[in-house]
Amino acid sequence: MRHFVGRQCLIIAACALLGLFSGHWLVGLTIGLGVMLCWQLWHMHKLVRWLARNNVEYDDVPEGKGLWGDVFDELYRLNRRSHDEQQRLRAIIARIQDSTAALRDGVILLDEDGTLEWWNQAASRLLGLRYPQDRGQPITHLIRRPDFVRYFEQCRYQDPLEIPAPANVRQFLQISITLFGKGDRLMLVQDVTRLHNLEIMRQDFVANASHELRTPLTVISGYLETLGDHLDQLPRPWVRPIQQMARQAKRMENLIVDLLTLSRLETSQVEYPHEPVNVSALLRQIVNDAESLSVDKGQTVTLDIRSPLQLHGREQELHSAFSNLVMNAVKYTPDEGRIQVRWYQDGDGACFEVEDDGVGIEADHIPRLTERFYRADPSRSLESGGTGLGLAIVKHVLLRHESSLHIESEPGQGSIFRARFPANMLVEIPALRDESTAD
Repeated sequence: MRHFVGRQCLIIAACALLGLFSGHWLVGLTIGLGVMLCWQLWHMHKLVRWLARNNVEYDDVPEGKGLWGDVFDELYRLNRRSHDEQQRLRAIIARIQDSTAALRDGVILLDEDGTLEWWNQAASRLLGLRYPQDRGQPITHLIRRPDFVRYFEQCRYQDPLEIPAPANVRQFLQISITLFGKGDRLMLVQDVTRLHNLEIMRQDFVANASHELRTPLTVISGYLETLGDHLDQLPRPWVRPIQQMARQAKRMENLIVDLLTLSRLETSQVEYPHEPVNVSALLRQIVNDAESLSVDKGQTVTLDIRSPLQLHGREQELHSAFSNLVMNAVKYTPDEGRIQVRWYQDGDGACFEVEDDGVGIEADHIPRLTERFYRADPSRSLESGGTGLGLAIVKHVLLRHESSLHIESEPGQGSIFRARFPANMLVEIPALRDESTAD
């Protein structure tokens, strides 16, 4: 830089000196400055033309002297480095696109508004998307199913959604959505037709087997009940076997009833109800039934209703779910224990809660409690006569009412089973305000 400035100053001084000798030093100085300006403009012109072409692969860097030569060389190196980096990134992007194109699962990128930005070939095949016509379109305009629109807009993506394929109703898709960035979404679409059909076969088998077993079991139970009414007339060695058979037949009847209930919940279509359910009256009925069962154990069952809010739902299903939770607390709470049943409103909706001071549950059992036939303590469950399906029924009922079950428990500290209902499932009935009192 010093060399360049010194050279410019030397040229200007020489022009001024020549002008001084000729008697026109100002003219000489002006000519010198003009020559320098033209020289700078010429190099700037070459720089602009070179940058406008922006092709370092085929065009040579402009020639320049002094500082301009250094500028041209440095810009060329930077441009070449940028070009190489762009080539590397293009190769990475092309490799990613090739790998996602090879996936059998659909991958879709959505912006924060839910519009399509990019998708792979599998997504086009599974959802019938067209490129480039559908690019920039909202995904809810292309998949118009109400359950998908509700799932997409609620932004609760903990569990995937299963829907029929838009282009083929015999094909079933599982959709999982992950949030990233500033509200952007990554949507994964999987073909689960085979798994869906297997699940339907399992459900049909359970339903049919349970239904077919019900009739012969009813006959057997009827004869055992008749024999039980005349035990005093039977030989003494027959009394105990008949009593044991009657108990086991009753247990099988309960199991079949629960299997049929669970099968109905799994296979029937969800139709959102419009009639409110009187939760206060429903809980009073359940607590009264629980108190009659807990008398022999000396337990205390209390009901605390803190909200007049009622539920949109099916009363029979809600009764089954709430009753299962309360009766489980009665079964597994020791003598003289306390059971508290609550219905209250919180910031996100409303909660039904059952709390007991029983033996509690180990943490590693809690995630699996709603699985069919899972028992945290098999010996205690067999003694209580449980079928192992109660919490599975509760889970499915709550899912059909857009709610979820949360379990808190520690060994020796009791348990809390909490059903949380969203605000859109609640309704307030002014006429029932006076019923929201604690029992």
